[in-house]
Amino acid sequence: MKFALTNDDGIDAPGLRTLETVCANIGSTVTVAPDLPQSGSGHRVTIREPLRFQERGENRYSVAGYPPDCARLALAHFASDADWLIAGINQGANLGVDTYMSGTAAAAREATIQGRPAIAISQYIGKDKELDWELTASRTAMILAEILSKPVPEKAFWNINIPNPDNDTVDLEVVYCRIDPSPHAITYDLEGDSFIYQDDYHSRARRAGRDIDVCMGGRISVTEVALDP
Repeated sequence: MKFALTNDDGIDAPGLRTLETVCANIGSTVTVAPDLPQSGSGHRVTIREPLRFQERGENRYSVAGYPPDCARLALAHFASDADWLIAGINQGANLGVDTYMSGTAAAAREATIQGRPAIAISQYIGKDKELDWELTASRTAMILAEILSKPVPEKAFWNINIPNPDNDTVDLEVVYCRIDPSPHAITYDLEGDSFIYQDDYHSRARRAGRDIDVCMGGRISVTEVALDP
């Protein structure tokens, strides 16, 4: 099995290195990722400027562009024979309406638009917690084994969010659920001529049984995100 890998945290992000390690144990990998962090860039693409790239090791390329640019280049040029495109592992969750803003989700969405199987993977960081990337790797390997054994969804990608519970359990409960459409807070503090956004991500609004509730409650949330909901 061959994987095209990308992310929105940039080519040097630890989550991408973790994903490369996990996928290398399953098959071969080709990484095409932004040269700089592009979190929150959504489905932005480059169409009027050259997409400059650099080789960053064997089958590793950085691109001066956005995650969907990287997905396009990976599937059209660097890894046109890839079986899957996987974006991640994002350092932070992409839950609920985050999927509309996330560059990680956008890369997977772009692959789906191109008719290719895709997965977005994100690691939630609990309040005042640190990440254990080795533990994330083990949990990612577990859930990928399950997802890759399933039929490829039609015109949809898998959005996976791994929780950050206070234990070292690898075999966490996996819940297939829907996106929570609850909005983020839109509270701003006015300081001079600037508005400063205020939000507590960890206590955001949520619906029972939807992806935010599932992941922040300590279970792995898996959502099938359709192009035509």
